[in-house]
Amino acid sequence: MDDKHMQIGEVATRTELSLRTIRHYEEAGLVIPSARSQGGFRLYTETDVARLMVIRRMKPLGFTLEQMRDLLDATDRLDSEDALDSGEREALLERVRTYQQAAAEQVEKLRVQLSRAEDFAGTLGARLERSTPSVRG
Repeated sequence: MDDKHMQIGEVATRTELSLRTIRHYEEAGLVIPSARSQGGFRLYTETDVARLMVIRRMKPLGFTLEQMRDLLDATDRLDSEDALDSGEREALLERVRTYQQAAAEQVEKLRVQLSRAEDFAGTLGARLERSTPSVRG
């Protein structure tokens, strides 16, 4: 799965992130290209794309770069082949649970905002219908 390397342009297309944003996340230490081409171009794998998608999904929920880094660190450690004692594993799982709960709370807030926005757009549409003279033929 991770054998295929992609250049940043393909990753940008797949993640719907700009090249600038991907480079920013690299500078922030959130994602590091898996390799470099002989010409020095960044090369990414499916794992890198998946990591960028996690970041992309966290951003609209208001998570900070530091929170993103913390969650990615926890999931990286849980996914690593390194042996974790039960206490460390549970602490990491608790960190992930905390982020899951925060995400769920943000989603609910966004649902309320979306509902209000839809009501507002509907109100404006109805207002325009009432104010636009009908053309009689």
